[in-house]
Parts: sequence; structure tokens; C-alpha cells
Amino acid sequence: MQLDWLTLAGFRSYAQLEWQPDPGVNVIVGRNGAGKTNLLEAVGYLGSLRSFRGAPDHALVGFDAENAYLRGQIASGAAQSLIELELRRRGGRQARVNTQRLARTADLLGHVRFVTFLPEDLDIVKRGPSHRRDFLDATAVQLWPASHLDQADFDRALRQRNAFLKQYDRDEVTLGVWDERLAQAGGKVMARRARTVDAISDQVASVHADIAGSEASVGFDYVSGWKGELDPTVSPSEFAQRLTDALGEARKRDRERRVTTVGPHRDEPMLMLDGHDSRYHASQGEQRTLTLSLRVASHRAIADLIDRSPILLLDDVYSELDPERAAALTRSLPEAQTLVTTADPRDVPLEGISWSIEGGTVEHR
Repeated sequence: MQLDWLTLAGFRSYAQLEWQPDPGVNVIVGRNGAGKTNLLEAVGYLGSLRSFRGAPDHALVGFDAENAYLRGQIASGAAQSLIELELRRRGGRQARVNTQRLARTADLLGHVRFVTFLPEDLDIVKRGPSHRRDFLDATAVQLWPASHLDQADFDRALRQRNAFLKQYDRDEVTLGVWDERLAQAGGKVMARRARTVDAISDQVASVHADIAGSEASVGFDYVSGWKGELDPTVSPSEFAQRLTDALGEARKRDRERRVTTVGPHRDEPMLMLDGHDSRYHASQGEQRTLTLSLRVASHRAIADLIDRSPILLLDDVYSELDPERAAALTRSLPEAQTLVTTADPRDVPLEGISWSIEGGTVEHR
């Protein structure tokens, strides 16, 4: 899979841009603030309909523009897809694939598969469980695009149930309706998470051994208050029933606290290194190696599933690595179209086409 060309208008720092990246490695060089990350963010948005920085859509529109436009052609094997997106500063967006407008922009998901490597990825290992939940859910969308709809349904049901609890309404029938909706959506989310962990677990261990140069054991643990174990053989309906039972048992507590206290949104995924929680028992270097291993493993899992190599987006990652770890990462990277940004090309031990970013333009160096 590769990006043949990209045009941007009114997107972040790009008033107008036309760019044709190389099918192989593209080293994008520019000073801090030149727009390197904005370029990768645009490519990522084509594939996920979200900013990997967590920015809302309106923030992606340039200061001097009312709307932002992204157009790109994606080649996947012999097939080609023209993707067109319009983001409006005042809200809303439109999507077209091969000039046909999509009834739901979410139907775009799956046309572009990519994996990002970001300096802040270290938070996946170092910080609280929400970062690891987000990693699993975002990876699930790249593996199975329909996961996006399951997650949106769950988030909506959770907001509605919490809003009902805050009203002190004692109507058990209505609360039961919200329980059912939350459980049905939550069962699908949990089944996807279990399958995601199953898809990347063996890959993580293998990649970690390559990058770390050690035989340390790497794995996932998953703490759940409602029997949400990481079992890929459990069906969404069985997970839904388990969550229904847990919501019933927690109903009194939820009413007292006016919030939903059990469910996938409260689960705690943990990355284990030699049987210990890596958040507390791994050095920063070990944590960084784990993070890189997760990203490479997710790329391999996606490639195995779709029989295509997703696009690699590496945003200023090499500047954070010592030479030994940088070389190990380079050896572990799969063969794929790669876009890597840097302020200093000497930091990047990859050979490819070099580009310079300055003043909203991208040119050969």
C-alpha cells in the first residue's frame, strides 16, 4: 500500500501543497515548526479521520482558511483509490472516494492503512491505562475498520447512561435500557480488544527480542472488573452478557457515585516485562524499546491480515533513540512506504529520497 500523491489546501500550515512521495523511504527534513508533523498528520487523517495529535477537526483548518481540503491517491496492489476530504472550520466534514460522496465519512476507514511512530508513544507504556486502551482500540480500527462504529456506539451509550445517573432518576426500566445498549456495544469493543492482543502478542515478543537483543519475556495482562478477560474465543454476545451481569451488580454503587463504574472504559491493560508491570519495573530505555516493539508488531499484524504493507509514519522518532537502539529499530522495520521526519538527517539511518520543508513547501533536497 502506498500514497501516490497528496494535495492539501488550507490544512494546518499548508495553504497549497502538491506532493508525490517516493514509494520507498522518504526522509522529510525541516526545522522545528516547519510543518513536518503537519504533513504526516494529513496522511494519517486520510486513513483514520482523526488527528494523531488528538486535535479536533476545526483545529486542522489553517488560520487564514474557512475550510481544509485533503486529496490523495492510494495504491493497494492493482487497485487505486482517490480520497477527497473537506473539513469545515464551523464543523462538519465531507468525504468522497473515487468521486462518490460517502453517506458516512466512517465508510472511508480501511482505504488507507498506516502505523505511526511518535515520540509521545512512550506514554503507552509509562502513563495510565487510558493510553493502552486507546492504543488497542486504534489498532483494532486499522485491523478491522468496523471497530470504529462499535467504539462510537459504546462511547455514546456510556455518555447517555452517565447523564441518566446524574439526574438521580430512579426509573429502573430506563436504566435497564441504557444497560442493554452499553453492554451490547461494550461486548463488541471487548471482543475486538481481545482479538487485537491475540494478533500482536507473538509479534511483540519477537520484535522486542530483535530490538532489545535479549530474551526477556513480553506480554499483556488485563485487569477487568467484569470478567473481561483477554480471550479471543469469547463472542461479542458472551462479553455483552458478562457486562450486563456486572452492570446489574454495580447498579447501587453506580447510582451512589452517579457514574458507570464497570466496563471496557475502566479496564486496565498492562504491558509486562519478565512478569512485571513495565510502567513501574522497566527503565526508560526498556520502556522505549517496548513502545517501538508494539508499533512494529501492529504493522506486521495488519500486513498479515490484509496481505498489504501499511504505510509507515515516523515523526521525529530517531532523535529520541541512542545509536544502538536506532540501528535495531531500522533492522526491524518492514519493507513499506515510509515517511520519516527529522530536524537533522544525520539522526536517520535510512537511505531514501530526501525532502526539505520550508514555508509550506516540500521540495527535493
